[in-house]
Amino acid sequence: MSVETGKINVQTENIFPIIKKFLYSDHEIFLRELVSNAVDATKKLKGLSQLGEAKGDLGDLTIQISIDKEKNTLTIADKGLGMTADEVKKYINQIAFSSAGEFVEKLKNTDSNAIIGHFGLGFYSAFMVAEKVEINTKSYKEEPAVKWTCDGSTEFTLEEISKAQRGTEIVLYIADDSKEFLEEHRIKSLLNKYCKFLPIPIQFGFKWQSEEDKKAEKPLEPEIINNPNPAWTKAPSALTDDDYKNFYRELYPMNFDEPLFWIHLNVDYPFNLTGILYFPKLKKNFEVQKDKIQLYCNQVFVTDNVGEIVPEYLTLLHGVIDSPDIPLNVSRSYLQSDANVKKINQHISKKVSDKLQEIFNNDRKQFEEKWSDIGLFVKYGMISDEKFYERSNSFALFPTIDNAFYTLAELKEKIAANQTDKDGNLVVLYTTDEDEQHSYIQQAKERGYEIVKLDTMIDNHFMQQIEMKNEKTHFKRVDADIVSNLIPKDAVADSVLTKEQEEKLKTLFETNIEKTKADIELKALSPTDAPIVITRNEFMRRMMEMQKMGGGSPFMFGGMDEKLNLVINTNHPINAKLLDEDATQQEKHVKQLYDLALLSQNMLKGEALTKFVARSFELI
Repeated sequence: MSVETGKINVQTENIFPIIKKFLYSDHEIFLRELVSNAVDATKKLKGLSQLGEAKGDLGDLTIQISIDKEKNTLTIADKGLGMTADEVKKYINQIAFSSAGEFVEKLKNTDSNAIIGHFGLGFYSAFMVAEKVEINTKSYKEEPAVKWTCDGSTEFTLEEISKAQRGTEIVLYIADDSKEFLEEHRIKSLLNKYCKFLPIPIQFGFKWQSEEDKKAEKPLEPEIINNPNPAWTKAPSALTDDDYKNFYRELYPMNFDEPLFWIHLNVDYPFNLTGILYFPKLKKNFEVQKDKIQLYCNQVFVTDNVGEIVPEYLTLLHGVIDSPDIPLNVSRSYLQSDANVKKINQHISKKVSDKLQEIFNNDRKQFEEKWSDIGLFVKYGMISDEKFYERSNSFALFPTIDNAFYTLAELKEKIAANQTDKDGNLVVLYTTDEDEQHSYIQQAKERGYEIVKLDTMIDNHFMQQIEMKNEKTHFKRVDADIVSNLIPKDAVADSVLTKEQEEKLKTLFETNIEKTKADIELKALSPTDAPIVITRNEFMRRMMEMQKMGGGSPFMFGGMDEKLNLVINTNHPINAKLLDEDATQQEKHVKQLYDLALLSQNMLKGEALTKFVARSFELI
């Protein structure tokens, strides 16, 4: 059987409309691409000047963007190296033949080696919004200026023109369905989004120098819309705390809280990575936006969806990451997974944990003061990342209701003598709400128990992680059981009631409250303990709370009502007195005791609360 070989014939007439229509997912990207090209042309010229190939003073290199509504044009003009007629034919007429690769090699030992473009397709994004595009360009070489014109078909014209200034003007004749790009506010918002930190000054529009000048109608001052030298491009040693805070305000002008602290990334091996990550103040309810880290490639904004580069738990941070080594697809809008991305991910995680450890070691008091804000980051990371858990275990803190702070190792040592049960389990008591659980907290404190505060929405997951990693260590909320059962010891008290009286007392409660609401248990407690106590099963409550926030198994816990435990103290005088009352009084007092127990758990609401108040007045 013969084998035939050949070349696939690609018809440019067919591929050009596809490129024009589908090259980028969002048409507004055209402005980023064209301005990036202008920046590249300017940086290439600066590089050639360093090599001695571009002679003379380079002059003002500001890129200018202008709108002419009468002509329906948007113009991007640079004073970069420009193009000759042959270069226009090579780099414009041959789609995807980018000059960036050649210049990266040529300029690799100069200050201008960070060339943005790689694919040679960015220029054609202009046709997504323009019905015709003109290029007026004059090379730094001693050759005539030329004008290239194309209406979006495969036909073009190329002619010599008279142009005094070196550089390139891209003139877009905006199509009828894209007239939004002739509005000043629209262009300004796009420049602010994509070009805010490009390394060459960009001028768009004008501004009055002062209100007095405006009234006097003095000449306008050109408005530079970008910061060519953002903080992350500078050496950390050259920046003060105020510099970092000012840059944070520049990134997030509507955020009026100062960052807690920051990490300056500056890596050049085995990958290039710069940036600044800020720890913002967070609320306990976890109401945060995970789109606050901005990804740049050579100072060009790419995306704020950085989930593959930054670990999930660190997307709560704010700031900037800039890396030319992050592989991007042709539109620079989506990341491709590869070894560099994974290395960068791991590096950022380690830098964050190292910074936290440094603050903990050098200024523990400051670290403790900020724990309510940074604790969410740390716990989220420990739950999500095994390596982060190992690194963070030495500085993860457990604050107590008495405002003391302990690491897990310190806490274990502190409570071991008093909070180890009869089976050798270390029991860590915690509260999620000091006000709601106040009575339970007081009973636990009377026994000398230490109580930690775990009151964020991820603490159920965090506790479970700690329990899995630490054998015979268990967490119990202070209202999970009566105080004598929280940390069971060997001693068992005797009941003052006879077995017959106990059965009568249990029947009395079963008759007057709904059996489905609580499991009733009689227990001989201290006469000074409450007559009845309602507790909530630790495991079931924790699982149901995790299910509400998206964890746990919906099939096991999603449709179940929480079961309460009602413990009757057989040694309390009130319960002995109940046995001697008539049936009417017994019913009222049992319901009152039950409602009081519910009230102590903040579980008495609605109609039940109204009836309780009315009954209380009646009994008084």
